[in-house]
Amino acid sequence: MCIKFLRKGKVDFMKMHFLGICGTAMGSVAVALKEQGHEITGSDAHVYPPMSTFLERRGIQLSSGYREENIPEDAEVIVVGNAISRGNPEVEAVLNRKLPYLSLPETLRRFILPGRHNLVVTGTHGKTTTTSLLAWIFESSGRKPAYMIGGIPENLGQGANLRPSPFCILEGDEYDTAFFDKRSKFLHYLPELVIVNNIEFDHADIFRDLDEIMTSFRRLLQLVPTNGVALLNADDCNTLEIGKSSPAPVLTVGFSEDADRRIQNVTWDGTHSHFELLGESFSLSLFGEFNIRNAAMAISAAHFYEIPFAEIRKALLSFKGIKRRQELRGEVRGIKIIDDFGHHPTAIQQTLAGFRQIHPEARLWAVFEPRSNTTRRAVFQDRLPEAFREAYGVAISKVARLELLAEGDRLHPEKVVADLRAQGKEAFYEPDADAIVEKLVPLLRKDDMVIIFSNGGFDQIHEKLIHRIQEEN
Repeated sequence: MCIKFLRKGKVDFMKMHFLGICGTAMGSVAVALKEQGHEITGSDAHVYPPMSTFLERRGIQLSSGYREENIPEDAEVIVVGNAISRGNPEVEAVLNRKLPYLSLPETLRRFILPGRHNLVVTGTHGKTTTTSLLAWIFESSGRKPAYMIGGIPENLGQGANLRPSPFCILEGDEYDTAFFDKRSKFLHYLPELVIVNNIEFDHADIFRDLDEIMTSFRRLLQLVPTNGVALLNADDCNTLEIGKSSPAPVLTVGFSEDADRRIQNVTWDGTHSHFELLGESFSLSLFGEFNIRNAAMAISAAHFYEIPFAEIRKALLSFKGIKRRQELRGEVRGIKIIDDFGHHPTAIQQTLAGFRQIHPEARLWAVFEPRSNTTRRAVFQDRLPEAFREAYGVAISKVARLELLAEGDRLHPEKVVADLRAQGKEAFYEPDADAIVEKLVPLLRKDDMVIIFSNGGFDQIHEKLIHRIQEEN
């Protein structure tokens, strides 16, 4: 099923070297190509378990650190990861030796995706949850899909599995492809079905404005075949706008009365959300309107491939969630510590609103690390205070990698805190995780919830907070 390079009319296995091989997606693609018969080597700045063990057990030779001599003399193709840039010794060697090179998305397009039904899940928010739900529906119903997800679904236990399968389910990122290719990654994914959850301004380091982002999504819809479909958020005006120029069939999904697939009769019973779609009833353990819409998108995609509603219903009911998405990390002395990947104001606002819906009496504390390439910048200076509307109290840390930004481009956490205090909220700024923990713990009481928002490790603040609460008398 998967197309390989062809030379002189026959399949020819190749010697390939991966730069940045220990990333989840890079490692999974390397293993898939190894299993096709290609000879694979790779290097990374940090080679350690579990990824190093995963690769080595499959016969892939790894090098720790980047050096020119890591690249085999007879290497035929170099796969360059998104985090690799000019100045990397191996990149410079590749260019000087005139070796052919590909980005990871190009490698997927050339070696993995041809001949498959590729389902690509996109949007500013909800990609990981929707892709995970969709992959689990296919897996639970016995269809054994290939998948690549930017998180770790609890049901699947891993974020990527590029096994041979008629179906490949991909989280489609609008971020750029590689240092030599500034197009969005999802433009390489040969989509048959595309989900667009929503479109907002993000990735301020590579997009000038919202119009540039919408242009990229319009280009994506131009790639959907006429026997495929684009599933668009019926409640998002930007998403509806790009659908107007789609040459492929479009179906809208959402709460709007105008939606082609309308979500109705939503209830919450304390453990599960319940809703109706396409005349059928569904339940899942996730909460909040945004997660119900994510599920509706996954249901609509599965229905397009004629998976019976009974199997879809069973999969949703057994879905366990995703690490770092509203994940309970611990409960100490009646105080819940929750980890969430949210870093965009909309994601923060929706997550807090969801927790407020199911815990109306709880004091919600939001702890935020401005770490993404957008939230480090001043672009959301005025929106962040509103994002924390449902929080009782807010703690904000120092902007990550502050020295790399010009003074005028930086987010100013102290001003966000001042704006929150003006609204009457308990809010404070501290430079790091240790200082936040020391300031926050004396303020907590039984039945409080602390929701930590960061797209990084945040210096193990979750464990530090749990340990410090345990120490309190």
